[in-house]
Amino acid sequence: MATIDLKFVQGLTLEEKASLVSGKDFWFTAKVPGVAASMMTDGPSGLRKQADGADALGLNDSVAAIAFPSSALTASSFDDHLLFELGQHLGVAAKAENIGILLGPGVNIKRSPLAGRNFEYFSEDPLLSGRMGVNYVKGVQSQGVGVSVKHFAANNRENQRFTSSSNIDERTLREIYLSQFERIVKEAQPATIMASYNKINGELVSQNQRLLTQILRDEWGFEGFVMSDWGAVADHVAALKAGLELEMPGKGPESVNEIVTAVKDGRLQESVLDRAVLCILTIITKWGRPVDAPTTDYDQDEQHTFARQLATESIVLLKNDAAQLPLKSDEQIAVIGELAARPRYQGGGSSHVNAYHLVTPVDAMPTTATYAQGYVLNDDTDDERLSQEALQLAQTSSHVVIFAGYPEDWETEGFDKDKITLPANQNNLIEKIAAVNANVTVVLQNGSAVEMPWVDDVAAIVETYLAGEAVGEATWDILTGQVNPSGKLSESFPLRVVDNPTALTFGRDLQNETYHEGIFVGYRYYDAKDLAVLFPFGHGLSYTTFDYHDLTITEDADQVSLTFTITNTGKVAGKEVAQIYVGNQTSKVEMPIKELRDFVKVDLNPGESKQIKTSLSRRDFAWYDSATASWRTDNGQYEFFIGSSSRDIRLQAAFELTIGSESTAPISGNTYISEIWETGDSKIEQALEDSGLKEKIKPILGSGNDAIFANIPLRALGMVNIPSDTINDFLKIVNQ
Repeated sequence: MATIDLKFVQGLTLEEKASLVSGKDFWFTAKVPGVAASMMTDGPSGLRKQADGADALGLNDSVAAIAFPSSALTASSFDDHLLFELGQHLGVAAKAENIGILLGPGVNIKRSPLAGRNFEYFSEDPLLSGRMGVNYVKGVQSQGVGVSVKHFAANNRENQRFTSSSNIDERTLREIYLSQFERIVKEAQPATIMASYNKINGELVSQNQRLLTQILRDEWGFEGFVMSDWGAVADHVAALKAGLELEMPGKGPESVNEIVTAVKDGRLQESVLDRAVLCILTIITKWGRPVDAPTTDYDQDEQHTFARQLATESIVLLKNDAAQLPLKSDEQIAVIGELAARPRYQGGGSSHVNAYHLVTPVDAMPTTATYAQGYVLNDDTDDERLSQEALQLAQTSSHVVIFAGYPEDWETEGFDKDKITLPANQNNLIEKIAAVNANVTVVLQNGSAVEMPWVDDVAAIVETYLAGEAVGEATWDILTGQVNPSGKLSESFPLRVVDNPTALTFGRDLQNETYHEGIFVGYRYYDAKDLAVLFPFGHGLSYTTFDYHDLTITEDADQVSLTFTITNTGKVAGKEVAQIYVGNQTSKVEMPIKELRDFVKVDLNPGESKQIKTSLSRRDFAWYDSATASWRTDNGQYEFFIGSSSRDIRLQAAFELTIGSESTAPISGNTYISEIWETGDSKIEQALEDSGLKEKIKPILGSGNDAIFANIPLRALGMVNIPSDTINDFLKIVNQ
């Protein structure tokens, strides 16, 4: 292998350099003397390496690999270590198949439940998305395989994804849509970042220098290379100048010729091309693997076992009235629904995996269970014969488990949904069966939030999302109590899709997606509106109960530390996710009621207690100040909310933060009287006295119109005969 440095790059021909910044074929980087080609493949939830002779898109033909649960489910584990293990398993598989770069994870924010690719993303919350992403990346790269974190950035809808502009104010962009990428870059240094299709505020991401160079590299210190999503580059020369190194896939000789021509006619400096080539070669030599080497075996049975564990640790028990679950061993169970026999266990599009060993819920169901199809999955009309068979079985069974969910062609990469209701035949069947049997459990297989008009009619609801190839085993592990559920929703489930803050505008404008809701995404919006939801962010039940107590909060020079205790007050062992939210009550800008700032998953035996110790940094209390282009932590009053979900708060305490900064905004003629009057600030009080302004304002505020006069700026005090010299003296003194 050649020594990769600038001298090596400058020794390449112009044509060789041009070939390196354009992908060769669909999955490979170009080969040049001294550096072999490297292969990449899709992999958020399992390898999708194309088998010999596969078509270019390769959506169906790929080598057999473990289909792990989708990110929508794995994020519900709220378990950093499990995500690291997932990464390790993916890295082992990729290394065995000579893959240099695994395309994933996807960490875009779930802004709307209609977004067609939500199954591939972690959460509506940037902290959870970031922590899951960091550990996934670290896990994969611990095995010597690089990753490409995607889709950078603000790629939150599928319709018109190649051309639509995500129009976002700077604070919202930083706090919600870039935050998780920033965390992953700073804590995990992924090998590559994948630039998304869309525009941001009118400029294509693939040629957005501010995003790709100023923010990603200069601010965050990213050391890898930026590649495009497949077909995202509209102007390759502009993309190179902006900081995108690798166009994927390349267009063959056309891609090489356009770069060579641009250098020769002066539209592209060769030094810019050299920088991009050096970056690509540095990463390829670190993470690349010889693509023509023999593949090796790896323990796929062990990986299947882990896929089962990962699913059981993530499945969410949404409802369990009268402790209907776990099922009793002697119950006669009716298993109903085509999804039990033909489950949806993975997403469609580029994340589709050729599963190594699919185990369906029917395959894994207990010997006391009997199956009836009930409905046709790909037809939303009632089938009277199937419906009657299911009703008869339900009437003669002690417990009914109905498998329900979206058909695959309802939610996949490439387009967005227009509703979040189940097919009508499934809703109708659930309501009919609930009318003849009081012991009904609905098991959901879906990529994102779903409306449930029957929620009050059934006893239990289990959310499995897309649970991977071990879906059958994992589902029955939860239903029978072999595993106590501990998953928590990583997204809010609204009562109706129209309750979502994006409902009025999502996908309506073909060219623009304007983020009118700003920072109020998901639970931040529902809390601010005090709006009822079907199931809140962070919600998930257990077969045991937990008590939270003994909260203490301390502050030192650099952080705020919290200590509290959780006790398992039930009769079985279980895991609880303690969620720590912070409410900013001091900054004079729009703020959510509370925001997730930490979480801890703890495993407890019956009667056992564990003390939780965690700490928050200044950044955990910060908001992004667009005026100063910096993160700002304001001293003052904050509230801690600690609980089992965003709306099941068990401990709450006010706290006075002092490790931040005081407001440095100068007082001016536009400052209102209310901002300087009786603030307790000694500097302001002294300036009021020394300038004589205090004695002139005091009678005005005592005139019975205090509220009116308190709400006028200093520059307008001339209308009540306060001299401008007095005002100017005050401003000079207070701003010294």
